[in-house]
Amino acid sequence: MRAVLVPVKSFDKAKLRLAGALDPPARRALAEELASRVLAAAGDLPVYVACDDRTVASWAAAHGANVLWTPGLGLSGAVASGVASLAERGFDLAVVSHADLPLVTSLAGIGDEGEVTLAPDRRLDGTNVACVPTSAGFQFAYGPGSFTRHVAEARRLALTVRVVYDWRLASDLDVPDDLVLVR
Repeated sequence: MRAVLVPVKSFDKAKLRLAGALDPPARRALAEELASRVLAAAGDLPVYVACDDRTVASWAAAHGANVLWTPGLGLSGAVASGVASLAERGFDLAVVSHADLPLVTSLAGIGDEGEVTLAPDRRLDGTNVACVPTSAGFQFAYGPGSFTRHVAEARRLALTVRVVYDWRLASDLDVPDDLVLVR
């Protein structure tokens, strides 16, 4: 059994690096639109949103997602906590997806048992999507260079690593030049 885990920060605090191109209401609307696309890409899979913002929690529930309250943990901590919660609920695989993928169409077929599947960003720096066995004890380390760290972590755990180079998963919105992806 697999589930999708989407960490979502406050829509009001999201996409701050786009401040030179978008005003706060536009950034908020964009963050919510992108997160909605990611939830839709889960298809029929159960979806869990890890968050520490009441507005995001209400939004997630309104979209049919389960809410995992993860205050003060940061991205890596929220994901680790979320994966542990999925394991407790009987899920074998966690498909962890960032909430800012404008071209994502499906997360349903990502990953297989006994392996770690990673979809890096188009710069081969960050990890946009990771599918991990929930029982593996995988240590997440998001931030610049996370893709390399996640590959090393899978190898440390002696798990097979499969890398998925898919433009729809590699495209995320981090800087103003990325806005061409949603225009």
